[in-house]
Amino acid sequence: MLRTPSPDGLRFAFGTLTVLPVRLTRWDRGAARGGMLCAPLAGLAVGAVAAAVGLVLLFLGAAPLLAAVATAAVPAALTRGLHLDGLADTADGLGSGKPAEDALRIMKQSDIGPFGVLTLVLVLLAQVAALAQAYDASWARGALAAVVSAVAARLAMTVAARAGVPAARPEGLGAAVAGVVPRGGALVTAAAVTAGAAAAGAFLAPHDAVRTALAVLVAVAAAELLLRRCVRRFGGVTGDVFGGVAETAATTALVVMVLG
Repeated sequence: MLRTPSPDGLRFAFGTLTVLPVRLTRWDRGAARGGMLCAPLAGLAVGAVAAAVGLVLLFLGAAPLLAAVATAAVPAALTRGLHLDGLADTADGLGSGKPAEDALRIMKQSDIGPFGVLTLVLVLLAQVAALAQAYDASWARGALAAVVSAVAARLAMTVAARAGVPAARPEGLGAAVAGVVPRGGALVTAAAVTAGAAAAGAFLAPHDAVRTALAVLVAVAAAELLLRRCVRRFGGVTGDVFGGVAETAATTALVVMVLG
């Protein structure tokens, strides 16, 4: 049975995964556990704001493409671009072909290499293209896609923080949250998010319930593939890997939401 999210867990989730003015009261393994279990709630807030911005532009007469660009920009703004930066750094580390220690050093550098730039461009193009297609179908589908992708992104982080996944470094956000989520808790959270996505999709059409549930599941599966590759390559997870996992899940969810 899921416990009611603790205030410390909620503060940890919103304080570390968004730029919202939330004051952290605890920075320990217990708070990190609650925070990562609450990560999808932070995603729900981010997705709701992103969808609201897109809908306002649509209702003001903007084209679906412009609404899609704004919607994709909101999660980046609400995370200070940290997840996208993590994705780029992870791509540079994986693409470097260097031993784990050297690859981790490359990921810590402030500049972005060619692998990171190419990955960012392709991911953002995919996100905007999928959102534009969803908004072109209807404002409701676009809004739902924005929310589902944001929640799926944070769910992927919850799953990545499960017990048994080690940290690649002894410091940083990755070390603070690595392995804090019990496997059972990750599974229950994933089931709850999938059920919630299906229920939201059902308001559009019966087949949309299946589509949204699949979007969440496929997103988490894609993120899991990246996570396993990073654990093998780097010896564990870092804050950059968590960002890469989130953006991978968000992009995958958006693509699945517009297929079929």
